[in-house]
Amino acid sequence: MTFRIDCHVKVLDDRVVERAKRANLDAIVYAPHFTRLPEIRERAAAYSDEELLVLPGREVFTGSWRNRKHVLAIGLEEPVPDFIPLEAAMAEFDRQDAAVVVPHPEFANVSLSETDLRTYADTVDAVEIFNPRHLPTNNCRARKLTAGLSLPPFASSYAHMPRSVGVAHTGFDVALENEAEIVTALADGIGRRVVYDNGLERWTTTAMELGHFAYENTWKKVDRLFLSGTEPTHPHHIAYDGRFDDVAVY
Repeated sequence: MTFRIDCHVKVLDDRVVERAKRANLDAIVYAPHFTRLPEIRERAAAYSDEELLVLPGREVFTGSWRNRKHVLAIGLEEPVPDFIPLEAAMAEFDRQDAAVVVPHPEFANVSLSETDLRTYADTVDAVEIFNPRHLPTNNCRARKLTAGLSLPPFASSYAHMPRSVGVAHTGFDVALENEAEIVTALADGIGRRVVYDNGLERWTTTAMELGHFAYENTWKKVDRLFLSGTEPTHPHHIAYDGRFDDVAVY
């Protein structure tokens, strides 16, 4: 493989970079929740160097807390907020010619369904068929969905903790030099392979990541709902200059 990329990482620090380089990755996509694109882009640039390219990504939290669906966009030029309908987010990604990839399809209650994938098949550029948070049944379902819809696959570590980075990645058979070339490779369906560790390291990572998932959906969720102020990626935030006020779900 010529170019190895972990397409979905939620954390970024020196340990993440060290792990990525140790796994011989060429790039990672940094896409934290509830963080505006300029901040993500600035942090990604600070951790990029000649050995590892860190790309900014936005996993947009569409819909409401009760009916939320996550979609990951790579190559955005303009910010897109959370808490807007899926159709509005997809239209904005399409307008900006971003690469649109679907993480964890049909996983828990935070993912695109088979119906969603069929509806937006012309906009979606790739679907995740492996991440270590998934159990084998989840990954099997994702593979069948992707194959049945003839959509290109990708894999990621979906790392919420530094030590998860490198457990899975996507390998392209062409040399890629920058963000624009990676976006094009994803959008054009260029040949790739999904690579992952399915041994003890994978299962250790799965246990840790699922524990973190439980935390995210209990106390952390309560904090988001009741203790925090307006999220920085809320569509009514001043940063969006009112462009999404008419489609905000809150």
